[in-house]
Amino acid sequence: MIDLRSDTVTKPTKEMRKASYEAEVGDDVYGEDPTVTLLEEKAAEILGKEAALFVTSGTQGNQIAVLTHCRPGNEILLEEESHIFYYESGAVAALAGVQTRTIPGVNGIMNPQDIESAIRGEDQHFPETGLICIENTHNRAGGAVVPVSNMAEIYKVAQRNGIPVHVDGARLFNAAASTGLSIREFTKHCDTVQICLSKGLGAPVGSIIAGSNDFIKRARKWRKRLGGGLRQVGIIAAPGLIALTQMTERLAEDHENAEFLANGLRGMNPLTIVNAVDTNIVVVDVAGLGMKADQFVQALKEKGVLAVTFGPTLVRLTTHFDVSRRDMETVINTIDEIVKSRK
Repeated sequence: MIDLRSDTVTKPTKEMRKASYEAEVGDDVYGEDPTVTLLEEKAAEILGKEAALFVTSGTQGNQIAVLTHCRPGNEILLEEESHIFYYESGAVAALAGVQTRTIPGVNGIMNPQDIESAIRGEDQHFPETGLICIENTHNRAGGAVVPVSNMAEIYKVAQRNGIPVHVDGARLFNAAASTGLSIREFTKHCDTVQICLSKGLGAPVGSIIAGSNDFIKRARKWRKRLGGGLRQVGIIAAPGLIALTQMTERLAEDHENAEFLANGLRGMNPLTIVNAVDTNIVVVDVAGLGMKADQFVQALKEKGVLAVTFGPTLVRLTTHFDVSRRDMETVINTIDEIVKSRK
């Protein structure tokens, strides 16, 4: 099977498996695991923040950020199709007791003026605006990169109004690879950031949240409250350290494979590529075939290709380091067969 469902399906490399086996460990709740400590220190350095915290997943990292920044009854501002709003099971309401105020975006990019207009004034009828969230890259916008200039403008608005900014940077290293900018160019325009180690970077588990020393101290307690205090965590932190230090440079290869795939499908009428393919995600509209997305995904599966639905007639294909250029050629030929069978 050629698995293009997500970059979360990657298997850890041999080096990661070896590092996990040989990792020096201790009880991290006591602060005694040297491997996770090294990972957190390295992550903080790379991301340009004072401190960092290893968490089990991107969702847990985002939720810890909301819990740490906000109080019950606050409101958070975020793009209307962002992961925190769309895919995290309403956790900001269930756990933090905050409500969301969604901002329409263009390819996941919010207008700073819309952010400023949405910030609540001082009035007993209104919730206080407790946090602004930016997602970069933006999943439902097809892996679109939110420009640094946009992040900078939103951060200026936030600072003028005394509101923190959190970046859901699950695939932020993809944004850096796509633009050629350093990761710090993105992270300097926020107070806190979450990055996933288990997507394009290939680690089997885990994410990092980073921010000030005070924020991470308070976030650590929220991680404990959520049951995320881990013991001999070096076993899973060791692959994460390799992911963070050795896997970021190769992300451009995934982007090239996604663009190759998209180019192969663009002339394949009546299919339509609906996203700009900034990074490693290709979104295809199959409506012209007279098929629903789930029917197309099933047809692909029967021919040895795995994909996911992304809407009634939208299908998402995601490249990663476990698929090759030759695999992309196979996928193009497979989709061509399906298209021709419908004519």
